[in-house]
Amino acid sequence: MNRKLTSSKNRKRIRSMTPSAVERAALADPDARPLTPADLKRIRRTPQIKVIRRALGLTQGEFAARYHIPLGTLRDWEQGRATPDQPTQAYLTVIARSPEGVQQALEG
Repeated sequence: MNRKLTSSKNRKRIRSMTPSAVERAALADPDARPLTPADLKRIRRTPQIKVIRRALGLTQGEFAARYHIPLGTLRDWEQGRATPDQPTQAYLTVIARSPEGVQQALEG
């Protein structure tokens, strides 16, 4: 199977398109369709652990140590091999909203 999906000529054309031209082209695509309410219900809103960690300026090891998360588990979440369960998702949401508060609570 050919892994090269677009030629360099097409990539140049795409890069030169304005955002509104990209949107018009996407809307003209017969295979594209807007999300329905049923689609939105299926989409999970989980905190993006890598985004949270990077926003805090922490390495994986620092984040794992600071918030008492096993390093291997954190790596699995970031690489998509596993997903956090609901209580952990709540914990990650709290970390994202108040990292200092969580750190203070954990330090006692």
